[in-house]
Amino acid sequence: MNPNVREQILTIISEIPPGRVTSYGRIAAMTDGATARMVARALRDLPSGHGLPWFRVVTASRKLADHGGADEQRNRLMDEGVAFDARGRIAQDRFWP
Repeated sequence: MNPNVREQILTIISEIPPGRVTSYGRIAAMTDGATARMVARALRDLPSGHGLPWFRVVTASRKLADHGGADEQRNRLMDEGVAFDARGRIAQDRFWP
């Protein structure tokens, strides 16, 4: 991945406010050429202890992606006041920007 695009992705993720979420695709659209999969890869490649709010990135269907950290992600979002409906979706009004 182009280092400039990766840096754009990480910068956008760092700006997601507490209690809000955004999707892989929305982040990609804010960059110079990333795709949603590239955003997912950038998140997957983060070193431990990085400090970015990775847990605020969800799928376009307003659900958590199926990955090993999904339980932690759900708990961290709930700690910020983000609620999930019976189908596991996050309300549209929690999306940023």
